[in-house]
Amino acid sequence: MPEQTREVRPHSHPRKVISREGQILVVPEHWELLAPGDAALTRRVKAAGPTWTVKDKRGRRVISLGIWADKETIEINRLKLLIERQDPAYKKRLQAGRERRAKQEANYAIEFRDEIINFLNFHSRYHALAEEMATRIAQHAVPVGSGTVARTQRIPIEKRAEAATIAWMRHQTTAYDHMHIARVKGERREVRRRLAAKSKALLENYRRGRDADPQCCPLQKALAD
Repeated sequence: MPEQTREVRPHSHPRKVISREGQILVVPEHWELLAPGDAALTRRVKAAGPTWTVKDKRGRRVISLGIWADKETIEINRLKLLIERQDPAYKKRLQAGRERRAKQEANYAIEFRDEIINFLNFHSRYHALAEEMATRIAQHAVPVGSGTVARTQRIPIEKRAEAATIAWMRHQTTAYDHMHIARVKGERREVRRRLAAKSKALLENYRRGRDADPQCCPLQKALAD
């Protein structure tokens, strides 16, 4: 029913959607689709409710296609935001928010890099190698939108650092990216498990300070690129 806020999937018809239960719903005549892109407007329209959030799964990704809502509600909130955004005080708050988030991201990047170094726990003779490796992993994993485990809040940061390290090694020190993996349930997970075991064994050599030939070691070859 229109008065019920829900999450839906797109339909081939421009004014129809599919509910989670598979029911085809007709969009009310007085509703319009608010495209994604303005997070503040979307939040306000959702708060005013009801809305239908349109999401579509493409591969492993779930993307938002916007929300259906009352046209008048959208226009009223769009106008209110326009007026607010013309106020110099709003611009100052916006800039302050950007600077605060940038500082938080910079601090997180440092913290995450330190956690990687802690996980590596290399022998002192390989301290410089650990620092270079941690820097590269953090640069890849930390940025907003990277979609990596570093961006999740569901597990402790030390586990994020470990997972990001193993993932980086899988792509940089093994042939994983060029492997032909059978489309069998659980096969990719098993391949990753075996490669993770090899990566951990390689890391153990550096923790114990064992000799490593830069010309043969996949880790040092990856860091030399």
